[in-house]
Amino acid sequence: MSKMGLLGKKVGMTQIFTDDGLRVPVTVVAVGPCVVLAKRTPEKDGYAALQLGIDDQKPSRTNRPDMGRFEKAGTDPKRFVREIRIQAEALGRFEVGQEIKVDEVFAEGDIIDVTGTSKGKGFQGVMKKYNFRGFRATHGVHEYFRHGGSIGCRLTPGRVVKGKKMPGQLGNHRRTQQNIRVVSVRPEDNLLLVHGSIPGSKNGYVVMRYAVKKPLPERLSA
Repeated sequence: MSKMGLLGKKVGMTQIFTDDGLRVPVTVVAVGPCVVLAKRTPEKDGYAALQLGIDDQKPSRTNRPDMGRFEKAGTDPKRFVREIRIQAEALGRFEVGQEIKVDEVFAEGDIIDVTGTSKGKGFQGVMKKYNFRGFRATHGVHEYFRHGGSIGCRLTPGRVVKGKKMPGQLGNHRRTQQNIRVVSVRPEDNLLLVHGSIPGSKNGYVVMRYAVKKPLPERLSA
């Protein structure tokens, strides 16, 4: 079995209590059910993957090429579409138009990686973005308290070095939170509860895959 994954939408955070009284912070993710829109095969595409989609979208908000793809799969237009790489021998387990539910892939105790887009915080200065301490607040310092300081020498190297920490956009980047434990799977509500936080804001879309740095569970590794 390959390291399969699913698509989901972040609902928000809450907390649950274990049998021994421990409080566990969890993030609730609404997982699909995901619809298989297409299959990528090594013979035709050079790699093996499933194209999945979730959340229905109005046909008026879908362009014609995408509408043809959805009609070919026999499903309504989807708002969020991504490809999940899998092993070639696992392609036979899935068919175009098939719905994949959360309990068919994940189980309690699994370790997964969650990829999403972090919250955008706009254009920020170096103190907020990189935790610079700022200039000393003494007599004679005017309008320089939150500046970043010198950015280089005009002689050597005579330019601003790439990667220099300067003001700019904060957040709104693709981020992956690795090695997150699945606390609970609730197939009746299509919900997945994972330990801790994940990237993105409420109603943000995420991609969940089995962790690349951890072995697959015994039920899937055979």
